Parts: sequence; C-alpha cells; structure tokens
Amino acid sequence: MKPTTDLALSLEEAEEVEPRVADFYRHTLRALNDAGIPFLVGGAFAHACHTGIRRSTKDLDLFIRRADYERIAQLMRQHGRRTEMSYPHWLAKVHDGQEFIDLIFNSGNGLMPVDERWFRDNRRTEILGVPVLIANVEDSLLTKAFIMERERYDGGDIAHLLQANAEQLDWSSLLERFGPHWRVLLAHLTLFGYIYPRERQRIPGWVLERLMARLAEEMREPAALNENICAGTLLSREQYLHDVEQLGYVDGRLTSASTMTAEDVAAWTEAIPAGRSQEDQALGRPDPV
Repeated sequence: MKPTTDLALSLEEAEEVEPRVADFYRHTLRALNDAGIPFLVGGAFAHACHTGIRRSTKDLDLFIRRADYERIAQLMRQHGRRTEMSYPHWLAKVHDGQEFIDLIFNSGNGLMPVDERWFRDNRRTEILGVPVLIANVEDSLLTKAFIMERERYDGGDIAHLLQANAEQLDWSSLLERFGPHWRVLLAHLTLFGYIYPRERQRIPGWVLERLMARLAEEMREPAALNENICAGTLLSREQYLHDVEQLGYVDGRLTSASTMTAEDVAAWTEAIPAGRSQEDQALGRPDPV
C-alpha cells in the first residue's frame, strides 16, 4: 500500500485561473473542508499531479459520494451558490454565475460509483492555498479507461498515467476493480507496450500473464454461453446505439454491470445532440463522459 504523499504542485502552477473564478474555487473548497465533507480533486489538475502534464481547463472536478450530495447542496445554498443534479446517475454541479464545479459520484456509464475505496491513501496537495486530497492514480485510470467516444478518447491519458506511475500502482487492487471488464485493462496495457516499446517491462509480468490466461480460458468457452450483449455502450454513449436500437443487442448499461436505469440511459442519450456546452464549443473541448 502506497503511503500518503504531499504534492507540491499548486493550481496556479497547473493553469491560469481568473481571480473571480479562483475565489469561487477557494471558497467552495474551504466550505467543504470546514463542514468535514469528504471530496477528492480529479480532472486535469489530478492528471497534472500524477503525470506532470499541464493543460488548460475552465472547471474543477470534485469526486464525492452520492450520499453526500444533499449535504453539499444545502451547504452551497447557505453560501449563496446554486446546485444542479445534471444527471442523477453520475453528475451534479455547483454554479456561480457562468462558472461551475463538477460534482462527480459515478462514471458516465454507471460502472464506477465513488465509494470508500476512493478515499484510501490519497495524496495531499494545495489548491489556491486550500489543502485537499486528490483522486488516486488507480481511480483516475479506472474511469478514463472507458472513455472512447468519437469526440473524446482518453487512451493517451491512460498511457501517460502508466508511463509516470507503473512501479507505484497497486496492481492487485486495479485488477480487482476492473473485475469482469478486465479486457479493457488488457487492451490499454497492450497499447502501452506499443506506444513505449522500450518500457514494456515496466508492466509487471504477472499482471499480463494473469490477463492472458483469462483470455485463453475465455476463448475456449462455447459462444452459446455468452449473452447477446453489446458492452460497447459502456465505452461510448453514442457509437453503439445502432446495435441496441436496430440489431437487438442488450444494452450493457442495462445489465447488472452498471447502476444505470432505462431512464438514465434515455436522459444520457437525449443529451447527445446538445453534447457540448457553449463554453466547450468555444474552447473546442468535449463534455466529459
């Protein structure tokens, strides 16, 4: 188990933040700290902490437990902020005028609810002078591994997380967390060896051996044992709609693998045409999925 570590990187070093926006972030982070409500910083800032790769972002991502949302909403109202449950299966927002903070309590595909495992051995840092904890590398990797939209693919982020942290990863935990979705992990590890040929050996041999053994075992299973499921919807909310709407496949999001309901899927699908906010369009940046 890796020790809790202090990180020196500050938000000002990671990106430029306008003073008014910085005040909004600082005020919110302090309010959450003072109230004792657990949260983790994720997104571009956590990625910079884990990889050293800095990129501009115009919002702040906080991972929270779903059970804490009502407390946060009440706290924010007391501080004059507006909250919105944007998508009940995974995402809420705190608003201050045109600015916002994302409150994330699951992944967009409903596979990765934020639970107590997210809050173990997190690294410490400061954002705008406020002490915070950041999401662990394993959790960052886990959520990014399933983002394979036409407009956004986080495979590069996965490769960089591995390149910067391969020796420090809790591989046993990572395998457990991927569970039945181990093929997604194997795909990313295979690509890592392609992207960085001289660094293939940094992935522990036993990890690849275990995954390849599972692959060999699965290949021997009769096809009839497998349900007519399209798990592609767990990777992209749009690209596999044809399969589930026209070809008769069972939507992977409506199986026991995901926490999504049919209503969640409908709402998330309906949002596709509007898929990018005005800010994202102006920046050429897709919404997170």
